[in-house]
Amino acid sequence: MTFNPNANVGGNTARRRGGGIAIAGGGIAGIAALAVLLLNMFTGSDFSGLVPVDQGASGGGSEIANCESGADANASDDCRLAAASLAINQYWAGQIDGYRQPQLIIVDQATSTQCGTASNQAGPFYCPPEETVYIDPTFFQLLRSQFDATAGPLAQLYVLAHEYGHHVQQITGIMQDNPSNGTGPDSNGVRTELQADCYAGAWVGQMSTQTDESGVPFLQAPTPTQIADALNAAQAVGDDHIQQESGGAVNPETWTHGSSEQRERWFQTGYQQGAGACDTFGVPGGSL
Repeated sequence: MTFNPNANVGGNTARRRGGGIAIAGGGIAGIAALAVLLLNMFTGSDFSGLVPVDQGASGGGSEIANCESGADANASDDCRLAAASLAINQYWAGQIDGYRQPQLIIVDQATSTQCGTASNQAGPFYCPPEETVYIDPTFFQLLRSQFDATAGPLAQLYVLAHEYGHHVQQITGIMQDNPSNGTGPDSNGVRTELQADCYAGAWVGQMSTQTDESGVPFLQAPTPTQIADALNAAQAVGDDHIQQESGGAVNPETWTHGSSEQRERWFQTGYQQGAGACDTFGVPGGSL
């Protein structure tokens, strides 16, 4: 995945916020659970209070510096995410009447939110009451070091687009119509996450059609190698893979996001067939 160097990405509204040192979080719709969240999942205990939250870190934030062109986006993880928000928002504005953009916060170390603490250890997540996506770019280093993911540029944008998929679910009433009903392979939680994967794939399939105000496409069409990188990220954050990497047994009854195979498959469904094919809630139990 490459941004066109001359694309104008200066209109993004992403903000940088943080400076705290907390590593915690809970009650969030996220793409993965790492470190403290893994301890919570596999021990049955709550470790979220081990490190204090810097409550002062939740203020307004600052603009992403040096993020005006596609060339800037190609050179910086922060700018890449901020610039991609323009293309993702443009895509969904064309799909949903009255679409409203979420806020995007690029996290520096940690910051407090209404949904818990945002940090690289908590993983990227969407906070429904704030309609805000939080993401710490250093999370991708953890994907590489702890979960054997390549986490290249398109994989990073898959992660971002997944969280924007949760925003779509929030503003269209999908989250409200399908509240949490526990864990398990057929749970609403798994269906919600797989649908967000599918929505991410739908955007990736159309990403090169989104343009700046001068008609210059923000992004070039992804190559097969780049698509493989995104699929690798989806595989890395499957519940079964996370359980295996954490030294535990694979237990589908505890799943909250879906298996590696499911996450890859639903991403590909969106990529090949578009957002209209992403009704994971209409799939019979056992067929997800």
